[in-house]
Amino acid sequence: MTDTSVRAPAVAAAVGGRTSWWATADAVYRLALARGRIARGPLLFVATLQSVGILVLLRGVVRHPDLATSAAVVAGGSVLVVAFVALNLLAQRFGAMRASRSLDYFAALPVPASAVVMGTAASYATFTVPGALVTAVTGAAMFGLPFGQLWLVVPAVVASGVALSGVGAALGLSLPRVELATVAGQLGMTAVLFLGLIPAGHLPLVARGLRQAVPSTYAVDVLAAGLRGSATPGGVLWRVAASLAYGAVTLAIATRAFRRAVAG
Repeated sequence: MTDTSVRAPAVAAAVGGRTSWWATADAVYRLALARGRIARGPLLFVATLQSVGILVLLRGVVRHPDLATSAAVVAGGSVLVVAFVALNLLAQRFGAMRASRSLDYFAALPVPASAVVMGTAASYATFTVPGALVTAVTGAAMFGLPFGQLWLVVPAVVASGVALSGVGAALGLSLPRVELATVAGQLGMTAVLFLGLIPAGHLPLVARGLRQAVPSTYAVDVLAAGLRGSATPGGVLWRVAASLAYGAVTLAIATRAFRRAVAG
C-alpha cells in the first residue's frame, strides 16, 4: 500500500467530513509536512550543502568581488535551495503521484482539488526555510556583507516558495510521465541557478529579458538589495507581490492539471 493511500483517509479524518477549503488545505499541509520531515530531510541537507558549496566555490574563484556581485551571489544561492525543493522535488513528487494514479485517492474524497494542490505545495515551500536561512547567513559572513537587512530572507523565501512551488506543481501534474517531470524540474532549477546567481548587469540583453520571466529572480532581487543595505519598502513590496501573483497563476494551472489528470 502506498503512503498516499494511507494519507488520503487521514485527510478525510482530519477535516472531519467537512469540505471547506481551509480545513482541507490545512490537513494536507500538516500531513505532507510531517512526511517531508522524514523523507525529505536528507535532501534538504543536500540542497543546503549544494548552495553553500557553490558560494564557497565562487568566493574562491572571484577574489575581490564588488558589493553588488557578492549580494547577487548570496541571494541567488539562498533562493536556489527553494528551487531544489519547491520546484524540482515537488515536480518529481506530483509526477510520481500522477504516474502511479495516487491522485485518485484524493479525487475520491469530498475535498477541493485546489486545497490539495495548495496544501502540498505549501508544505514543500515551508520545508525550504531552514536551508535558505543557513545559506543566507553563511554567505553573508563569507562575503563580508552587512547583516542589518538580512531579515528580508524571510519574505524572499516565502515569495519564491509560492512562485516556484506553483511551477513545480504545474510541471508535475501536467506532464504525462514522471521522467519528463524530473527533467523539467531539473531544467527549471538550472534556470534559477544561472539567472539568480549571475548579477543582472552581467547578463546579455536577451538573457536579461528571460530573467524577468523567471519568478524567483524577483525574490533574489529583494534579498540582494537587503544584503547591499539598499532595500526600500516600495521595491520589496512590488517584487514580493509579483512573485505571489506568479504563484497564484501557476497554482491555478496546477489545479486544472490535477482535475484533468484524475478525470483521465
